[in-house]
Amino acid sequence: MPVFLLKRFATLIATLLATSVVVFLVLEILPGDPALLVLGIDATDDQLAVFRHEYGLDQPVLDRYLGWLGALLQGDFGISYAYKTPVWPLIAERLALTYPLALFAMLITVVLALGLGVFAAAQHNRAGDVVIMGISQLGISIPNFWFGLLLILLFAVNLGWLAAGGFPGWRAGFGPAMLSLILPGISLAVVQAAILARITRSAVLEVLREDFVRTARAKGLSRSQALWRHVLRNALIPVITVIGLQFGNLLTGTIVVEQVFSLPGLGRLVFQAISNRDIEVVKAAVILLAFTVVAVNFVVDVLYAVIDPRLKGRDV
Repeated sequence: MPVFLLKRFATLIATLLATSVVVFLVLEILPGDPALLVLGIDATDDQLAVFRHEYGLDQPVLDRYLGWLGALLQGDFGISYAYKTPVWPLIAERLALTYPLALFAMLITVVLALGLGVFAAAQHNRAGDVVIMGISQLGISIPNFWFGLLLILLFAVNLGWLAAGGFPGWRAGFGPAMLSLILPGISLAVVQAAILARITRSAVLEVLREDFVRTARAKGLSRSQALWRHVLRNALIPVITVIGLQFGNLLTGTIVVEQVFSLPGLGRLVFQAISNRDIEVVKAAVILLAFTVVAVNFVVDVLYAVIDPRLKGRDV
């Protein structure tokens, strides 16, 4: 296990390093001069030169990358071109909304997917299985933003049960804050839950055909007892791997959903930063999202080793 963890941690570091290179280079080759975009077309050459020198834009690309990477390792995310303030407070304020929204959507996804997937497998080739698979196919085909608009139309406009958008902040209380995240969370979760439900069903059906399940049934366990005691744990191995990948999709999906529901999260900040070509904000936001996704997948790898009995005591 220690060797396994060291290998996975080394992979995490290498992935983050490669991501930092890609993010930096991609934003470097974007057309447009940040100094000109921020100061405007009426800016003089001297003003543009001062701006470029202040933000290090007049340095060679390699020096700028190494300087940016070194600052990141010290927790310095740079200064925003547009807001003239440190980037980290801007991002931290938005993460307080985006991370809870993604986690809430992930919770909805897991609860729905596991429940429906296991039920569909238990009802294999029966009416319940057909209905759930039909609904999941419909869920996969629905775009998040379009489903979000339907939720607003139904629950906010017609029924008036929930607000159409906005976020009161955590200072308003946990209840009101979470209430405003219900519709966005469902909107984010519907596609991922549909995908995960189908994967859960397939995984459970595959394990149900294994010899150890037939042995458990022969020892007197009922189908439901064998399902919950033996099948589910082994079926979770591929499911957990997919959950780790889906969390990344939920984080990136917040960029669109936050626009639909007018939520002041990280996705909205990135959208505004791209429009203003505020490169420092975009770089910091993307590298944080990448770190989150890689870290989640590292945790998934560890859980995989813990859950899979074939890997216990082995260095893989």
